[in-house]
Amino acid sequence: MRISRREFVSAAASCSAHLALVAIATQAGARALWAQPRGVVVTREPFGNLEVVGDGVWALVSTPLGGDRTTLSNGGIIAGRNGLLAIEGFNQPQGAQWLAAKARELTGRWPTHVVLTHYHADHANGVAGYFAGGETPVVHTTAATRALVLERNLPADASRRDALKDASMIDAASPSDIDLGGRVVRVIPRAGHTASDCSLELDDPSIVFCGDLLWNGMFPNYVDATPSELARSVKALRRSRATTYVPGHGAIAKEADFDRYESMLGEIERAAREAHAKGQTAAEAGVAYALPASLGEWVLFNKVFFERAFSAWYKELE
Repeated sequence: MRISRREFVSAAASCSAHLALVAIATQAGARALWAQPRGVVVTREPFGNLEVVGDGVWALVSTPLGGDRTTLSNGGIIAGRNGLLAIEGFNQPQGAQWLAAKARELTGRWPTHVVLTHYHADHANGVAGYFAGGETPVVHTTAATRALVLERNLPADASRRDALKDASMIDAASPSDIDLGGRVVRVIPRAGHTASDCSLELDDPSIVFCGDLLWNGMFPNYVDATPSELARSVKALRRSRATTYVPGHGAIAKEADFDRYESMLGEIERAAREAHAKGQTAAEAGVAYALPASLGEWVLFNKVFFERAFSAWYKELE
């Protein structure tokens, strides 16, 4: 399938479109490598693998490059003695309902809490699936994330609106805690991928659910990015001790994966500043650019992704 550059730029206005366009051209071998499990796999589905990442902690690693768009983004489950937290609303309600049902299979409990890391459709549009069968978990978002989900995410959906009607607002100015009983999840407001992101963090075991502040093995979507804020948030996510990082997209990451991603962001900044100083347009710079071989392979559909990254930097530099 071939699409024109104009069609690509028009369509790739969200992470779900970004992933769909990647799936058009990515070779099967690259898809398999990108989705290779890093943890103990509890179950496999066409849309992803549920992997154990700690005692009472599971990561859903979505594998959308095969074409199944049920979830699209990664997510997870964190269980405590008295409560259970589900991370992300996914692309479709069926994705959220599936994760909730798996949580019940594994723990005997439906999610009592849900957190959306940001507003993009692949992380939020299916949130109503957690309310299946009359269940009423508390949905946590920042005020900005909630507003953007309701204002921008299409198609509009009354069940999504109802699911967010009584959402608990995450403090966008300082960290807060969700106490699950014997386990506290720290919710840290951040920014950079969008104007309002958050990470979910555990100390023991050391696990960070990064949302789309981290992508592993796939070049990220800069459609709403403020690159300097993104770089600061990513630096702040990195821990000095051994940690499991669950990215918004791609396989579960360890320190080497995280550092490669951070180096890639720095390389994009360097290239954008250099191109801007030369007077090149973002489109010209994107066409001419290639990531250094030292950074390894990254899943990339089209060099327009580079143009989008350079455009985000140019907005700041100008």
